Amino acid sequence: MTWQSIKGRLLDLVWASLAIAAGVGVIRLGDYLLGVRLEYFWGIATFSWAWLADMFLVPAVGGIVVSFVYGLGGKTLAYFPAPIARIISYYEVVHYHLVPAQASVLPIGFWGFVVIMVLESAIIGGVVGEIMFKKIYGRTPKHLQHLIRKTKDRRKAAATQGPVSESKE
Repeated sequence: MTWQSIKGRLLDLVWASLAIAAGVGVIRLGDYLLGVRLEYFWGIATFSWAWLADMFLVPAVGGIVVSFVYGLGGKTLAYFPAPIARIISYYEVVHYHLVPAQASVLPIGFWGFVVIMVLESAIIGGVVGEIMFKKIYGRTPKHLQHLIRKTKDRRKAAATQGPVSESKE
């Protein structure tokens, strides 16, 4: 392994860490600005417009931010910020006993369902962000697509020529 490849991998790791941290920050900021904790259960009053926005819109924006910071492959990294933010928030509620008098903490099974829904929203945001900022979906950047076409044309030409036989006279 050369120094350049190690340096490139470390740089990718730094950008991935920054993208995940930015996504967690956006989700935590959204929680704070909306004043909603998904870990609380207030009965039917729990399900408000702010709660829905915090569950679906805020993680999607976090996924878009991850794709913007990381670039190509950001949709894969969009899996990580939402569970990290939700685990931090749940830990704060349970460990520091921040539950208001009229609320209760969601049982771990229901909280798992909330985490899965938040995760799906973040993934959708990651895909949308990658499409918005990179104008592609997949692994091949636009500036390299002509190389794929050339390779396919060469393989096709080689297949039509067939095997070369030597004639003996």
